[in-house]
Amino acid sequence: MDREFSAFYRSTIDKLVGFLIHQGASLPVAADIAQDAMTTAYRRWEEIKQPSAWLHTVASRALARRIADIREEAFDHVPEPSSLLPRPEALTEWEEQQEILRVLRGLPPRQRQVLAWTLSGYSPAEIAEELRIAPEAVRASLKKARRTAAALVSGGED
Repeated sequence: MDREFSAFYRSTIDKLVGFLIHQGASLPVAADIAQDAMTTAYRRWEEIKQPSAWLHTVASRALARRIADIREEAFDHVPEPSSLLPRPEALTEWEEQQEILRVLRGLPPRQRQVLAWTLSGYSPAEIAEELRIAPEAVRASLKKARRTAAALVSGGED
């Protein structure tokens, strides 16, 4: 069981963090939620039938709870900045990712959520099942998300 879960963890954790970032989480929050979801998955590994879908659902719900429970906390000093680019040659890739995140932040929450599931490789039918909504609602949200994203991209060009 440990080997199976370990292989699943290594192949999934980065994608799960990206999935949460696509839904609007910051990197530290996404990493924290992903780790908590993985810990829960490990404890329930024998019971889980579709680990990837289960994990995305658990993480998505945790993010929704975190967003709904936002509290500002003051701190004495600003932490030291960390390197955003571990590989300087990846600047173009990083800029493209930032543009995608800018566009995603401009979407309403449901559209952002459905698009994040889509970017993680799920079909509209699978998304509908996981979110417990009608497949037509998923397709409509995707259509609106694409239309809004296209408007945001074309509006952002000079």
